[in-house]
Parts: sequence; C-alpha cells; structure tokens
Amino acid sequence: MENINYFKQHIEDSIDIKKKILASDELLEKILKAGQICYNAHKKGRKVIIAGNGGSAADAQHIAAEFVSRFEFDRPGLPSLALTTDTSILTAIGNDYGFENLFSRQIQANAVEGDVFIGLSTSGNSKNVLKAFEEAKKMGVFTIGLAGAGGKIQDLADLCLSMPSTHTPRIQEAHILVGHMLCAFVEKMFFPEYDPANK
Repeated sequence: MENINYFKQHIEDSIDIKKKILASDELLEKILKAGQICYNAHKKGRKVIIAGNGGSAADAQHIAAEFVSRFEFDRPGLPSLALTTDTSILTAIGNDYGFENLFSRQIQANAVEGDVFIGLSTSGNSKNVLKAFEEAKKMGVFTIGLAGAGGKIQDLADLCLSMPSTHTPRIQEAHILVGHMLCAFVEKMFFPEYDPANK
C-alpha cells in the first residue's frame, strides 16, 4: 500500500499544478496569446521552431510532430521544426562552436523573419536556449519561453509561459499540456472546415 500511496502522491502533485494553471487567468491569457502568435505565423506561411534539452528535447519533437502530422483531426500539415533531431548537425555544432551554440546556430541558418521560436527550459537558464532567443530576436523571430517559475528566460523571451512549479518533472508535464493546447488551438483556428466538430 505504501508504494501505491507514493504513486498517488505523484498524481496529486501533477493534478495540483494543472489546477494552478486552470486558476490563473493571467497564465491562460498568455497561453492564448502564444496560440494566436503561432496561428498568425502559420497563416503568413511561416513556421514554428522548437528546442530544448533532455526531456524538453523530446517535448520539442513531440510538439513539432503534432503540428506537422496532425493533432485532433486529419488536415494538411503545418510547418514546424524541432532543432534536436539531426545528430550530424548537433555534433558538428557542438564540436565546432560549443554546446551553448547548439540552437542559435540553427536559428541563424533556418529561421526567417516572422517565424516563431519556442524554447523549453525547466530551469529557465539553459544557455543554449537563451542564446537561441538572442539570435532569434536579431532576426525578427518572435520568442516564446516554456519555463518553470524562475530563470533568466522570464526576461529574455518575448512571451514567457511560466509554469507554477520549481519541480522539473511537474514542469515538464505542464509543458506538454500547454504544447497540446497550442496545437489544438492553431489546428482548430487554421482548419475549421476540417474539424469534425463543425460538421
């Protein structure tokens, strides 16, 4: 029973952060704004670029896949790119320019003005994500941070979605919830004629 209670505590902690998000109109307004920014970028033929480290790298790939493939229903793909997938690029930049330039170099090479860059950092202090924000801003790329309750990302991102937690696993669980919310919003807005709910 003790081990089951341990699992229950994990679930309760995860539910708690989601309840805090639900109760925060300020954060929900920011998530809505982020969704509108991504929608507007796609409407103008631009793309959403996403990056993070470790579990956040997997989340970046997950969110990009939802945009490119599908989320709630079948529809044309939306351009999105995770900067965490090409091992040749990652190892070349890491070897030649250092790990802290892993994402900024790819932003410089692949982003164009009007794109959106979403950087995930649970600490809010991931150097390679912060440097990518700096590079993105030079290029006219709007930056959205997905973070926890602290870190330099709060001031560096054009818009920071700060999860009400300092515990990495809970922040990551909240990040993928928000990622799903963004995908669902953009998909519904961009393709109302494909949405079965509108039939």
